[in-house]
Amino acid sequence: MSEYICPHCRNPIYDEDALSCHFCGEGLNRSGSGFLGKLRYQNPRIVWYMLAGLVALSVFLLFVR
Repeated sequence: MSEYICPHCRNPIYDEDALSCHFCGEGLNRSGSGFLGKLRYQNPRIVWYMLAGLVALSVFLLFVR
């Protein structure tokens, strides 16, 4: 489990989906609470595979056209 340190009170937060600190209630200033942000925290290789697949698909569609 990954650990995130609150920028305000410096306590560790172990909840990966938390947007506010459990101790002080301040925002954690995490970037990417959307789909790609969650992928970035879990496994960065998935983003690269998706990008490579999109590039391959666009090149394929360019040649077919």
